[in-house]
Amino acid sequence: MKMKTALISVVLGLLFWFGLNGRLETGVLISGIVVVAIAAAFHVKDAVFGDVKFSPRAFIAFIAWLVVFVGELIKSNIDVMLRVISPKVRINPAIVEVKTKLKTPLGRLALANSITLTPGTLTTDIKGDSLFIHWIDASSTDVEGATKAIVAKFEKQLEVVFG
Repeated sequence: MKMKTALISVVLGLLFWFGLNGRLETGVLISGIVVVAIAAAFHVKDAVFGDVKFSPRAFIAFIAWLVVFVGELIKSNIDVMLRVISPKVRINPAIVEVKTKLKTPLGRLALANSITLTPGTLTTDIKGDSLFIHWIDASSTDVEGATKAIVAKFEKQLEVVFG
């Protein structure tokens, strides 16, 4: 597991390094390998990417999550915009509890960020398999209804990627 995590960290670190430098010269390549290898060696015990599954199925699920996320982002931006410009206040704010099937901390973090980055919702806390979400228009305050409305659209794909 540590070798997998180190390899993933090195590959992602090098991609980031080359993206920042914008060129593939020998000096950039060598310094990038040295810097990224040292950073990976110091952080391999953290196992940040240990929960990520790298497979064709996980890659397809990630792309599917990205499509769903962008769609929800567009819909929620339009919804919040219409609420702002509406002459009548159309909000029913509440903090609701939702449940997740995601088992890994990184998976739960990805879910919480997916929720928070879509306007109208904000993850305020995570406790075990419960997330507490501030929702601008709480159409359901029970756990099952809120989970279905907020979490279900992201969770299916994230479960394949993070478990």
